[in-house]
Amino acid sequence: MPKDSDAMAAPSSSSDRPAHPIDGEILPAAEGLPAAGELVPVSEHLPAKRSARRSRWRWIVIALIIGAGAAGGAIYWKYFLPPPWPTGIVFSNGRVEAEEIDINAKFAERVAELLVDEGDVVTPGEVVARMDIRDVQASLNKAEAQVQQAQETLNEAKANVADQTAQLKLAKQQLERTNALVERGFATYELLDQRQQAVTSTSAALAAANNRAGQAARALDAAKYEVELYKVNIADNTLVAPTLGRIQYRISNVGEVLAAGGKVFTMLDFTDVYMDIYLPTADAGRARVGDEARVVLDAFPKFVIPAHVSFIATQAQFTPKAVETKDERDKLMFRVKVRIDKSFLAPRFAHIRTGLPGIAYVRVDPKTAWPAALRLTETR
Repeated sequence: MPKDSDAMAAPSSSSDRPAHPIDGEILPAAEGLPAAGELVPVSEHLPAKRSARRSRWRWIVIALIIGAGAAGGAIYWKYFLPPPWPTGIVFSNGRVEAEEIDINAKFAERVAELLVDEGDVVTPGEVVARMDIRDVQASLNKAEAQVQQAQETLNEAKANVADQTAQLKLAKQQLERTNALVERGFATYELLDQRQQAVTSTSAALAAANNRAGQAARALDAAKYEVELYKVNIADNTLVAPTLGRIQYRISNVGEVLAAGGKVFTMLDFTDVYMDIYLPTADAGRARVGDEARVVLDAFPKFVIPAHVSFIATQAQFTPKAVETKDERDKLMFRVKVRIDKSFLAPRFAHIRTGLPGIAYVRVDPKTAWPAALRLTETR
């Protein structure tokens, strides 16, 4: 071939190569470089110092991220993470409830008047309804008349007793005088016998008068008892609130005739407000009646209500079909009633709301201190 071709095929010197090769250029073989004639991208030939610098900065950033995360975790753990929950306090969710009381008619009567309505707060002894008592009132008037009649009969019987008492006294005096005359011979024994017979008959008449007076007194007492009975019936036909609470339902209306025991109102007893919760076997077994408790409602999360345990069920409420293994026994749930203290309810009865959900906390270990969030203060 011509020398020009050989010259063209011969590799050029390093001075003839471009300072910055481009992709696809054939580079001569050298240490750390691809073999001669191999096509390589330019990016694989970046300076080693630049790669080392990037790697160093990468590790620095990673170390800073790890350090910042550790510092943030430490700050959160120290200042924001709540302390571990005391093992001596157990809790469960429930709803505030109040004992329901039915206000019923004692006798079969017609509703004459309703004095309260649903939502009204009533106090002990407050009249809430009246039944039609005209028939009972008529019976009471009759009984009172019978009392007056029995009183007159008793007065007559007492007068008869007084008369018979005087008659007996006279008969005895006549007997004594006749007896003295007979001893001196101025009277006969026949007259003495007559005087003796008069004393005996008068004594019998006095005894009979006393019996009649006793009967009249007992008849008077019976009439008075009947009057008291009708008065009690009239009072029972005036329906009153048995305790402090709120009328929840009105069952009957004015004019309705109710059977004996017919329901007129249903009220909530504000003196018996509680929350039913369910605790697993391990927690329920540690709880005792009288244990101190706290109730926190979802609607008022910063308001702590004092309470105590008033009831623990003796039987599980949720029982699996077969209770054989420990895991199955742990599933047993027992109902526990947490009753709110009456001293807390008394000044706040107007603000009591039933049905509100919340959490009840029970201190099963008296030595365990209440957490700060559950302590009672004057401002709560």
